[in-house]
Amino acid sequence: MSDRIQIGDQWYVAATSARPEDNPQVLKHGQTFVLFDRFGDVQALGSSDEGLYHDDTRFLSHQELTIDGARPLHLGSNTKDDSSLLLIELMNPDMRSAGPQGEVDVAKGTLHIFRAKLLFQGRCYEHIRFTNYGLMPVSAHVGMTFAADFVDLFEVRGMKRALRGERLPALVGEAEVALPYQGLDARLRRTRLCFDPRPARLSAAAAGFDIDLAPGQECHLYCTVVCEYEDEPGAGDDNGAVTSRLHYERALRRSNAELSSTQQERCVIETSNPLVNLWIDRSLSDLAMLTTELPTGPYPYAGVPWYSTTFGRDGAITARECLWIDPSAAKGVLAFLASTQATVEDAERDCEPGKILHEARRNEMARTGEIPFGRYYGSVDATPLFVALAGAYYRRTGDTAFIRAIWPNILHALEWIERYGDRDGDGFVEYARTSSEGLVQQGWKDSQDSIFHADGRLAEAPIALAEVQAYVYEAKLMASDLARLMGDAILAQRLCAEAMALKSRFEEAFWCERLGTYAIALDGAKRKCEVAASNAGHTLWTGIASRACAERIVGGFTAPDFFSGWGIRTLAATQARYNPMSYHNGSVWPHDNALIAVGMARYGYTEAAVRILTGMFEASLHFDQHRLPELFCGFPRRPGEGPTLYPVACSPQAWAAATVLALLQACLGIDLDVDKRALSLHSPRLPPFIDWVRIERLKLGEASVDVILNRYQNNVGIDILRREGDIAISVSV
Repeated sequence: MSDRIQIGDQWYVAATSARPEDNPQVLKHGQTFVLFDRFGDVQALGSSDEGLYHDDTRFLSHQELTIDGARPLHLGSNTKDDSSLLLIELMNPDMRSAGPQGEVDVAKGTLHIFRAKLLFQGRCYEHIRFTNYGLMPVSAHVGMTFAADFVDLFEVRGMKRALRGERLPALVGEAEVALPYQGLDARLRRTRLCFDPRPARLSAAAAGFDIDLAPGQECHLYCTVVCEYEDEPGAGDDNGAVTSRLHYERALRRSNAELSSTQQERCVIETSNPLVNLWIDRSLSDLAMLTTELPTGPYPYAGVPWYSTTFGRDGAITARECLWIDPSAAKGVLAFLASTQATVEDAERDCEPGKILHEARRNEMARTGEIPFGRYYGSVDATPLFVALAGAYYRRTGDTAFIRAIWPNILHALEWIERYGDRDGDGFVEYARTSSEGLVQQGWKDSQDSIFHADGRLAEAPIALAEVQAYVYEAKLMASDLARLMGDAILAQRLCAEAMALKSRFEEAFWCERLGTYAIALDGAKRKCEVAASNAGHTLWTGIASRACAERIVGGFTAPDFFSGWGIRTLAATQARYNPMSYHNGSVWPHDNALIAVGMARYGYTEAAVRILTGMFEASLHFDQHRLPELFCGFPRRPGEGPTLYPVACSPQAWAAATVLALLQACLGIDLDVDKRALSLHSPRLPPFIDWVRIERLKLGEASVDVILNRYQNNVGIDILRREGDIAISVSV
C-alpha cells in the first residue's frame, strides 16, 4: 500500500501514513508552529511531519539532545494548561567509561535533565537544566545536533517538486550558527541557532558542551532557534550567546503577560465535573494558541500541522461556535475576509468578484505558483458563511459601526451568490472548479470522492450541495436584517422574500422520502444524489429544514447507522461509499456534530443534542490532553475501548476545539440578543454527569453577568451571581 493517497484532490493529506510519533507535542504562535517528539527533539525522518515551521516552511528539520553520545531516558512531557510552554523531563542512561571493560561510571537516573520550550514571535526558545542527584561529581559531554531542510509543507504532505532552491553554506560563529536557503521565489530564508553559554565545540550540524557537576549542583544551557528572512530579520536584538538566556526569560515574561491579558478578559466556564473542565480548558487553550493576531484583528488558524493559516470556511464556522462567549473572533474573521475578498476573475485561483477566500499561504511553493494557494478562492460556502457571520455578529454585539464598514463587502458577497454562485439561474448555488489544479469538491467535505450517487458513482459538476443552500438561506435572512439596519428597506424585503422562496424550492428539490432526509447534493443534470449524509444536519443549523423533515432527520441521526456511539458519522453505514476510516465518508467530525446539535436544539430536540455532547465528552477522555482532533474513525463504539484515531488528523484543530462551546450553547439553549438586552435559555438540559455550570464574565454590550445553571430532573434552573448593567435573563421550558 502506498504511503500517500489523495484526499480532496492532490493538495490534501495522505491518510495511510501514520505519524512516527503518535502524540507529537505542539506549540504555535503567530505564523510559526512546531511539532516535537516526547523528548523535545525533532526527528523529521521518512514521512514524519515533525519540525519547526514558519510560513509553512520547515526551518528546523532535526534537533536532538544527547549526553555522552546517547539519548537521555524519557520521564515525562506535557504542555502547560495554557499551551504556551512545553516541559520535558529526562534522565541520563547508564554512562560507561571508555576503557576496555566499559564499566558504568554514572548510573542511570543520576542526572535529571529538564527542558522547557517556548515559541514566541518567530523564535523557539529553550532552557535546559542539568541537576546532579548523585553522591559523586559528574562530568559529561552534552551534544545537540541540528539541521534545516527548508522543505515546503506541501512537500511534507507528499508533493514532489521538479526543482528546489539552494541550501547555502552554513555560517558558523563562536556561539551561533546560521543555516541559509535561497528559495526559487528569490527569497533568502535563514535558520539561526544561538547558544548560551558558548559551546566548547560548534559546527554547521552540532554544538558540544562539557559539564561538570558536584553533588546537588545544577547547570543551565540556553538555545534560541530563530526563523528569519534576509529582508525581514527574525532576530531582533538577539545577538547570540551573550543574551540567549536573557531573551528566553524576557520572552517567557512577555508570553505570560500576553496570555494573562487575554485570560482576564475572556468568559470563564466551569462545571461540577473536573473531567469536563479539563476538556473545556484544553479547548479554550487550543483556541487561544491557534488564534493569530493579524493587522485586521484575531483570526483562528484552522489547525496544526496542515492548516496553520487563514481559511475562510474554518474561520467563519469557528467564530460562530465561539460567538456567544467571544465576539472578538468573529470581528477579526470578518475584517480579514473582507480585506481579502476577491475583486477580479482569475480562473486559476477559482476567483470571482465578491467571493470570499478559501485559504491563503505565504510559503515558497505558493509564491512561485507551484500551488494556487497564495490566495485561493475554491470554496463555494465561505461566501454565504461570511454574510451569515456578519448578521450573527451584529445580533450578538450591536456593533453598527463595524457592520457599516464592511457593508460594501456584504453587498459584493450577495452579488457573487446571485451572479456567480447561481450561474444557471435555477435558484441554487453550485460549484465547478475553473482552476486546472484547484479543489474538485468545494464544500466542507472536499475529498475527491465525497459527493456521489446512491450507487457510488461520483457526481458530475456543477454540484449544488444541500448545506450550501442552507447557508445561503441564512445569509439572506441575516443580510435582510442588516439591510434594514443600513436603511435599505427595499433590499431587506427582497432578501427576505428570496430566502423564503429558496426554502420552498429546496424542500421540493432535495427531499428524499425513501431516505427520510435531504439529498447530499444535486448533480450537474439536477439529479438528486440520494445519499444519507451528515450534510443534512446543517439544514437544521440554519433553519431551512421544515419541521416535518427535521423530525425524520433527527430520528435518522440518532439511529445506529449514523450514530457511532461517539458521534454522528459523516455518512450513514448503509451508503455505498461508507468507510469508517475515510476522511469524509463515514468518519466522525466534532465540528460537524456541534453544528448538528445546535440545529437539533433549534427544532426542540435538545435531548438529542445532549446525546451528542455526551458522546463527544466521553470521546475526549480517550484523546491525549482531552483534545478533540479534527476527526476520528467512525467504527461502532465497543465496550471498554475508545474511539479509533484517524492517522493524520490535525490536532489541535480550531473548529474541533470550539465544539464544546457550541455543544454547551445547544444543550443550554443560550441566546444573546443585544437589541433586546436579553440572555435567554430555551429548554435547557444538562447530561447526568454535569450537575451545574458556572459562567462568569458573560458580556452583552456594556452589561456583564455571572450565572450558575443547576440541573434538575427535567430541566435546568438559573441563579444570578452577579449582574452589572442592563441585561434581562429568562428561562423558557
